[in-house]
Amino acid sequence: MVRSLKGARRLGSRIVTVDAPARLHMGFLDLNGDLGRHFGGLGLALDHPSTHVSVVGLASSVVAAGSGADRALEYARTFMNALGLTGGVRINLDRTIPQHAGLGSGTQLALAIGTAIARLYDLEIRSAEIGRVLRRGVRSGVGMGAFERGGFLIDGGRGPEDIPPPLICRLRVPDEWRIILVLDPNRQGVHGDDEQHAFATLSQFPAAESGKLCRLVLMKILPALAQSDIVGFGQGISELQRTIGNHFASLQGGRFYSDEVEGALSWMARNGAAGVGQSSWGPTGFAVCESERVANDLLARSRESRRKNSPLQFVLSKPRNEAGSVQIDTIDGPAAEDRRIRFDRA
Repeated sequence: MVRSLKGARRLGSRIVTVDAPARLHMGFLDLNGDLGRHFGGLGLALDHPSTHVSVVGLASSVVAAGSGADRALEYARTFMNALGLTGGVRINLDRTIPQHAGLGSGTQLALAIGTAIARLYDLEIRSAEIGRVLRRGVRSGVGMGAFERGGFLIDGGRGPEDIPPPLICRLRVPDEWRIILVLDPNRQGVHGDDEQHAFATLSQFPAAESGKLCRLVLMKILPALAQSDIVGFGQGISELQRTIGNHFASLQGGRFYSDEVEGALSWMARNGAAGVGQSSWGPTGFAVCESERVANDLLARSRESRRKNSPLQFVLSKPRNEAGSVQIDTIDGPAAEDRRIRFDRA
């Protein structure tokens, strides 16, 4: 646990800006857990959307403005109280990842707020520690891995200790690949207490099925990604998604949480997408494409095939192979620092 840092000096002349990437959560390795570790998430960081937060110390209290301000205030006050930090901060939420859409909005906002406040007080604190204080990344380490390193990520699952799962694999995603996000603004994915209840009521996942998923990841998905083989990668992700989706179908009304999203992804799978699936509890779905040309073609043709009153929204994104960024400026001067999140391997 992070020790109290009461007495740390707030640098009121600083403006700290953090950009935190959204992430896709593509599934789990082991929902059985009989080896002592549970879940084991995999996914990748996205170039867009992202959460962009700026924090300045010239304030007498903790205040926030922008979409998600109440949530940001809660994270800021919890973080500062845990570390014994005094003084006020002003938080500006310039843009945020859509909430409860399966894109990791809560974790990325928490890490952005914690990182910005730490740098405002001239402190170097690892993302895992920020996540622990703010109760993020308890079930999956993919979000924190996306913030710290970007790329395609696998965590080692939740063990007996109440700490974020360790990151055990990180591979670069080919820059030319594209991800089509399919969002349903009329639905929100399962979250909060409902999520806790959902996991508690799930039927037991067979150990043999977990073994198949681990083999699928190790012997198909990862080698395909390492060799930029989008066909093998897409096939592997789609197969893993089918298995996980079938297991969660009783809780979300089918393999996908949104029938609209499922229909759009089924069409894309038949018309050129290498792989499709749902991120976390959804409702956001994704389609992996080999290039921007293929993705744009799919988007154009899908618009023609959709019914006129469809609520769906489509976002074209790139894989993000870099960590979230931190920029430190002075109030009355040029940028003092512009760098990526430092990942401490110790």
